[in-house]
Amino acid sequence: MIDHVSIQVRDITVSKTFYKKVLAPLGLKEFVTRPSAVGFGKRYPEFWINLRPFSSQQEPGSGNHICLRAQSESAVAEFHVAALNNGGICDGPPGVRKAELTPYFAAFIIDPDGHRIEAATFPKIRVS
Repeated sequence: MIDHVSIQVRDITVSKTFYKKVLAPLGLKEFVTRPSAVGFGKRYPEFWINLRPFSSQQEPGSGNHICLRAQSESAVAEFHVAALNNGGICDGPPGVRKAELTPYFAAFIIDPDGHRIEAATFPKIRVS
């Protein structure tokens, strides 16, 4: 199983502000702050942003994305609204998606560095 994920960001201050607001509805809070990295999580840092000031914007349509679990449909919707209100771009509004095993409720956003981030809840699967 995956323990944590890191993404590169060009401006640590902008990204920290963005993710602090966007991750809050999912129950992730700021755990570690360093000059060039910030770690967010529920019990420990699971999602890291790392300063790479000379990195390029992520390519649209690259196929890369990170999906974060939400406790409810309302948390997914709050994640989406927080992203749009703080410089994110909608890449799929909150709604039901079809999957191989079960339908699920999700929303997709693009962060200030072009990363595609999804929040999803699976009504028939318990999320911890």
